[in-house]
Amino acid sequence: MSRVGKKPVPVPSGVTATVNGQTVTVKGAKGELAFVVPNLVNVSFEDGAVSVQPKDQTKQARSLWGTSRAQVANLVEGVSKGFEKKLEITGVGYRAAMAGKALKLSLGYSHDIEYQIPAGITIVTPKPTEIVISGIDRQVVGQVAAEIRDYRGPEPYKGKGVKYAGEFIFRKEGKKK
Repeated sequence: MSRVGKKPVPVPSGVTATVNGQTVTVKGAKGELAFVVPNLVNVSFEDGAVSVQPKDQTKQARSLWGTSRAQVANLVEGVSKGFEKKLEITGVGYRAAMAGKALKLSLGYSHDIEYQIPAGITIVTPKPTEIVISGIDRQVVGQVAAEIRDYRGPEPYKGKGVKYAGEFIFRKEGKKK
């Protein structure tokens, strides 16, 4: 039994959820999102909550049960509150700045990196060494953060690079004489 899947997803006031076949559509103050639930899982809307149940007890259906419930919960949270990821930049001369609709990154390469921001995502740089990514779709926010981090991931000797806020970087000692 899925502990996550058993709980119905409550729909807060100000958010409307509709279930049409296998498609769950959620509208809220921040926008509208939809998710197509896999065929091995039943989805229904009753008593102000969206509930997800597996069609049978196969391993595949049970694994998609909790995943589908988590996806629906992310839709509801996204249109009501939104999601946010923070990145920190460490290193001498490493910085980020907004240049129109693109993020300009100086990460120690011979050229600056221009990252085109996808639709539905807002990027703010409160400090030159801090990037705040926000949006309503959790998957897209995480993907954008991962792509920016991949330009110069943190290295283990001095900790230079782009890392998630609060991420622990395992440090190595380096050479000894």
